[in-house]
Amino acid sequence: MTTKSLSGTQARRWAALGMTAAVLVPLLAACNSKNENDPNNRHTLRIGTMYGSSQDESYFRQQYTDLFEFSHPNIDIEIVPAIDYTETQFDQTPDKPQPDPVEKVKEIMTGDNPVDVMILDNPAILGELVQDNLLKQLDPLLKEDKIDTNDYVSAVIDGIKDQGNGQLYALAPTYSPSALFYNKKAFSKAGVEVPTGSPTWDDVFNMAKRLKTGTGKDTQFGFAFNPYGYGNGYYDVVNYAAPLQLKMYDDKAEKMTVNTPQWQNVWTTITDLYKNHVLPSNEDLQVDQPAATDKDVYNPYLNQPFYNGKLAMVIGSYSMINEIETYNKNYQKFKGMEPLDWDVMPVPTFAENPGVSSYIYLSSLSAINAKAQNPDDAWEFVKFMNGKDWGKLRSRSSYDMPTLKEFIKVKDGMSYNIDAFTQVKPFLSSDSFKQQELQQDRPNLSYIDQLAQVEYNKVIQNQKSVKEALAEFETKGNELLQRIKLNPKGQLDTSGILDDVYGGGGAVGGGGIIKPLID
Repeated sequence: MTTKSLSGTQARRWAALGMTAAVLVPLLAACNSKNENDPNNRHTLRIGTMYGSSQDESYFRQQYTDLFEFSHPNIDIEIVPAIDYTETQFDQTPDKPQPDPVEKVKEIMTGDNPVDVMILDNPAILGELVQDNLLKQLDPLLKEDKIDTNDYVSAVIDGIKDQGNGQLYALAPTYSPSALFYNKKAFSKAGVEVPTGSPTWDDVFNMAKRLKTGTGKDTQFGFAFNPYGYGNGYYDVVNYAAPLQLKMYDDKAEKMTVNTPQWQNVWTTITDLYKNHVLPSNEDLQVDQPAATDKDVYNPYLNQPFYNGKLAMVIGSYSMINEIETYNKNYQKFKGMEPLDWDVMPVPTFAENPGVSSYIYLSSLSAINAKAQNPDDAWEFVKFMNGKDWGKLRSRSSYDMPTLKEFIKVKDGMSYNIDAFTQVKPFLSSDSFKQQELQQDRPNLSYIDQLAQVEYNKVIQNQKSVKEALAEFETKGNELLQRIKLNPKGQLDTSGILDDVYGGGGAVGGGGIIKPLID
């Protein structure tokens, strides 16, 4: 795995500081020319966040509010976190329930002094707030100010509208898309044509089978779910199947729902790819390192199959472009490495749910509280945060893509299909918060996830067929659900179910609807 000198968060902080410096002078000049700094006309704009604390407020301000305050000197910004995580940081009560983020957000939006703007890091909460009539619809405001939503990436706008019954209740200045990166040399050598448009998962898996060549140490694998190739079969299933919204148990968490043709197809698809070495397993990617000498240069790409030519296709985030650029500038320094001739196509989606992927992430959604005490300034802030001035600055990010289409450009000195990053909508589960409430009431539901891993591993290890494993998962799961119902929290008796693997214990967390897991 490549070792980075700066973490993603650190890089974003330096980028934010750089952007602030770049525009500070012209913004101040503009403010002075308007003579808006009237002490008799000062007012406060309250901005809510899902999580925060006084310690990291300065970072949030650098990211979102400093420039707005410079350009609107008569407005003071107050940051109000729904959950101050420092309040429970040192809580040593093991069974104490964690605060419900949905309810906490609603509290700061409906209290005696409600926030004016809400910044949502979890977009799935948007639909919940819309359903409860807590947000102001933005479509009339956009129309009045002649802001054309066609200027934004349509996949992002449509994804947000999906949470608002076809209407816009929030905007996002950036998003984190992924794409399917592929090795052009591998495609050419295998005689595989690159599909036009957005491929389905079946398209990708069929190509992967044709791209897989060789055996043992000479194997070139067809596809992997992440750039490093390393995978865990069960969690690959989780991310892959998320848009299908298959449930492991019913809405009351009383009966398993896994022994179905749909689940059998999902498990069979991924396990067959692993067993046929189309998808690399962790064991497949073990590389025997030669004995190092003082003259040897450490090769961080030796165990990265997409860079060393052993992997034809991989799902990677937008920031992977930077990593490829670094590799192609430095590959000569490492013995046996070749330049990477690559391009991207849109991430695959299901034919049953086309154009939607769990590998597209939305965050920093800005919405106006329906009960805002300062709605005019709230709209000014949302406009600014999602406008062209701020969009131009955010377009310099190496990690996120701007939602304004005019700032989406191929990186200087490179050539690739940048439209591949804009074709697919984010998957947002409509039932995610119902499941979250259920899991908070019964945190021992995490044991169902653990049981899923145990049964799936039996398939990977050829101990059971998929059909047999799902039947056993159903039987043991039903017994486990009844025990969880009687004992939803604390230590759970898992004898006869998980005791052979976990000794009767396990971690708390998990879920009922299969949903994407983010590293």
